[in-house]
Amino acid sequence: MGLTDIYKRQSFHPNIISIFINPFFLIRWMLLRKIRKFAPQLKGSILDFGCGQKPYKALFTNATEYVGVDIENEAHIHDKEDIDYFYDGKTLPFEDESFDNIFASEVLEHVFNYDEIMPELYRVLKPNGKILITVPFAWEEHEVPYDNCRFTHFGIESLLKKYNFQIENMEKSGHFFAVNSQYWINYLREILYTKNKYINLILNAIFIAPFTIVSIVLTAIAPRKRSLYFNTIILAKK
Repeated sequence: MGLTDIYKRQSFHPNIISIFINPFFLIRWMLLRKIRKFAPQLKGSILDFGCGQKPYKALFTNATEYVGVDIENEAHIHDKEDIDYFYDGKTLPFEDESFDNIFASEVLEHVFNYDEIMPELYRVLKPNGKILITVPFAWEEHEVPYDNCRFTHFGIESLLKKYNFQIENMEKSGHFFAVNSQYWINYLREILYTKNKYINLILNAIFIAPFTIVSIVLTAIAPRKRSLYFNTIILAKK
């Protein structure tokens, strides 16, 4: 496994190594824990909507089939990603009731046409099928200009109910101190990083990792203020 492969894995499945090479450790670590908690509930065929690299595929241990679909645009280069199908941003290339479950992680904030996409997700999901969604609440703009919104947990709940999904469970990742710590780390990254990825690894280990370690400790002991958080993780049913 080369350096690129290690970094790729640490980007979405962070462990102690990630503290020293991944400036997004806090948000990714907390999101991973939530997805790992809910993933075993999705059994049978799974559609990964907006799959990209399929970074969480290994967590779905009860899947018998795992299919990834994504949209192609200039904000996101897919040439190194494991995508099974591309779609036009409006209509999914599948028959009605094709999948037992759907997984959509950090995708819906990039959607502008919910009136077209949400009915499509409902259409390709089997009756009583589950949909597991994660969306950011506190995060900076990314993949611009294809970055539409941020969801409160009320907002994503309302969106799903509007299109006839039934909410089964909903949780938040992170809290006030973790979010503010991550924002300071993002700021350090912004002012320190260069165009050389190897220099950036050194800078991360020297300057950002100590801040991350302190943040992990303080996040664990700080009072939980849940009105500011990273992500909403929501499990719903058709």
